[in-house]
This record gives sequence, structure tokens and C-alpha cells, in this order.
Amino acid sequence: MDVRIGMFFLFFLISCNYFPDRTQKTYSSPEGYDLSSPVRYRVRESMQEISGIALFPDEHRIMAINDEEGKIYEIDVNATKPYPNWKFAKNGDYEDICHSDSGWFVLKSSGSLYHVPSLDTDSVKATHYKFEKEGKTEFETAYFDKNRHSIIIICKNCEDDKKAGVTSAYRFSLDSMAFDYTPVFKFSATEIAALAGNDMRFFKPSAAAIHPLEKRLYIVASVNQLLVITDLDGHVQEAHNLKHRLFRQPEGISFAANGDMYISNEGGYDGVANILKFTYKKK
Repeated sequence: MDVRIGMFFLFFLISCNYFPDRTQKTYSSPEGYDLSSPVRYRVRESMQEISGIALFPDEHRIMAINDEEGKIYEIDVNATKPYPNWKFAKNGDYEDICHSDSGWFVLKSSGSLYHVPSLDTDSVKATHYKFEKEGKTEFETAYFDKNRHSIIIICKNCEDDKKAGVTSAYRFSLDSMAFDYTPVFKFSATEIAALAGNDMRFFKPSAAAIHPLEKRLYIVASVNQLLVITDLDGHVQEAHNLKHRLFRQPEGISFAANGDMYISNEGGYDGVANILKFTYKKK
């Protein structure tokens, strides 16, 4: 065969992706779920920047945060009217919401928490608790840990974590109503990358919730396109790659009492915001 013809043929095969991609991601689902087959709910225009959700107690009452407004919204996936909402603070960068036995907590990107005791009236009051650890910090994840009687917040981009290649979690005690600035646990980016089978320098969580039946922590990471599962002490057990086609910008996660999982996606530049429901099939 003429060398030039052979080279042309080789170039053709490469351009057509004839050879397998050794770096191609593999996709899997946690036992009990099928991450490729959700029920998809679109949300109204007011929630295109949805950044955190908490079922209370089901898909007809999902409490949610728009990351540009100091408001808590109540979403019914079948709603045809504007969502009810409560103003708790001035506009800002709000990233997550969770419910505890002390009421609602909303996380700001700085790590500060807003405590809203009740949403029973049209007018609500919030107490602001500042996260005052030195150094640059950025957070998107907060959840209620009943065993620790605390709100746990997880770093997305914290100065102390970068050199060590870890992601730290901090607790806000509901007994003392104060932060503990010693990390309650840390995640290793290297360990998560090995489980996911990809090359990841930093783990950047965007939401987390405790599974009501498994009693494990489920974490979504929008930047990493991952669903990571750990025990309640932060020991990593599973890591699942998420397909961008379904998970455009996953920023919220919550569970129904029966284990059904809900993940919310911001609209972003290439899609419409939605909430995905994954039915849980018990083990």
C-alpha cells in the first residue's frame, strides 16, 4: 500500500473515533436507583436559578432556594400558579436549604447560615450566624445530621483544603448555636477520583442529604459531574459519574421518606431548570 494512502486511512480512522477512548467515563447507578431513567419536572421561571431543595414532605411541597434572592419558595411539581414564597433576608448568594428540628436553615456561599424557625406566617424572621474562619471560603452544601444535632456544611472551595487535596466539612451545633471550626471530617479527592475512574484534582460538592432508609450521605458535585456516597463519618463508599445530558447543573438533592431521590438542576446557559425524580427500589 502506498505510504500516503496508508497515512490517509489512519487519519480517517482516528477522525471517526475508530479506536476506543481509554479516558471515556463509565456510568453506573447506586443500588436501588436507575440514574438513566428519571421523571422530569420543569420548574417555573422564578426558579431557573434553583440552588437547593428540601422535600417537606413530598413533591407537592418542595422548599427551595433561588441563589440570587433571600427567599424560600414552596414548589409543587403540578403547580400552575406562582410559587408561594417567604422573604427572610436581602438578596445575596444563597446555595442550599435544609430542615431540622429547630426549623429551616439557609446556607450562604460564605458559609454563613440563616435560621428561619417557621414558615407558618406571611412574614418570617431569620437569625444570621456568620462563618468566621480565616482564609477564603466558599460553600454550596448544607444538611441536617440528627445524630450530631448539627447542620453540616461542606466546602466547595476553601483555602486550607487546596494544598492538601481534601474537602472539609464543618458543623454548626444546634445545642450551642455556634460553629466548630475544626473539620468534622474531610474527603480525599484522590480517593473519590479512583472510585469514579477519572482524573480529578478537587472535589467540589454542590448539595448533600442523608438517605432516610440507608442512613448514608449522598452528595452531588456539579463541577465534577458526580454523585458520591459516604457513611455519616465521611468515609467514601461509592462514586458515580453523572451524564451531562440529564444532569446539566445539579445543585440540590433531597429524599422522600420512602427513599425516592430528587435532584434539582439550575437552568444555566444550555437548558431549563428542572427537578429529577429517581424512584427507589428497596434492596
